[in-house]
Amino acid sequence: MPRPIITAALTGPVATKADNAGLPGNVAEIAADAKACYEAGAAVIHIHLRDDQGNMTADLNVARRTVEAVREVCPGITQLSTGGLQFTYEQRMALVEAKPAMATLNPCTMTFGEAEFKNPPKQMMQLAARMIELGVKPEIEIYDTGHLDMMLYLLHKGLLVEPLQVSFVMGVRGGMRGDPQILSWLVKELPADTSWQAIAVGRINLPVTTIGLAMGGNARTGMEDTLTLDKGVPAESNLQLVERLVGIARSMQLEPAAVPEVIERLKLHPELVNGA
Repeated sequence: MPRPIITAALTGPVATKADNAGLPGNVAEIAADAKACYEAGAAVIHIHLRDDQGNMTADLNVARRTVEAVREVCPGITQLSTGGLQFTYEQRMALVEAKPAMATLNPCTMTFGEAEFKNPPKQMMQLAARMIELGVKPEIEIYDTGHLDMMLYLLHKGLLVEPLQVSFVMGVRGGMRGDPQILSWLVKELPADTSWQAIAVGRINLPVTTIGLAMGGNARTGMEDTLTLDKGVPAESNLQLVERLVGIARSMQLEPAAVPEVIERLKLHPELVNGA
């Protein structure tokens, strides 16, 4: 069983400091959290952007500043989200021009709680092609079973390059439930040598993440996925959540993968990882 890749999801498309004061609220705070989480065992740093006033943004200049700020303080692998419920798809597509080592690719449009998460097929395929040109590794986010079929279609069309990095996102209203049987089926359908993780939001975060680790997957935590440690107990920081997850992995005799191992396993572009 390969060593699990631990990802710290520092921010998100919904929650703000008004929901939990521990959320990083600007570029400097994101970089500080990235360094702390890397030192605790997270090899990958997943980021939804925040500007200097703490607002969610899809500004390319902020993206570039954020990628550079994280690279300056730690060797953690920067993974930018191209999501965001309130931005146009064109704004979201442009974020890969900041040249992070990784960025999200969402194959399908879906209901997301009370909002619509738009990922129009034509533009989504253009984004996939641009990521290949830039050497940015897609983190393919699968929110429902049909999204897996679209991912396999992209692979067939040459718009994805193996080895794939896949995230099964469970528990979003409008997507799939956090059901271990669903997760088991999804994993069975993956191409050989695919790297995958189970992401679960809210109260199912800890059990589903732990099940994913036990199944041989990677794992993600952070204040994008859960703002609490337990019912009624707010998380103090991203670091606290990462330390808990790393502790769970080690209790299962699973030592988190280090950055050089992740670079090799996912075939990441070395210049983007090193900030060249």
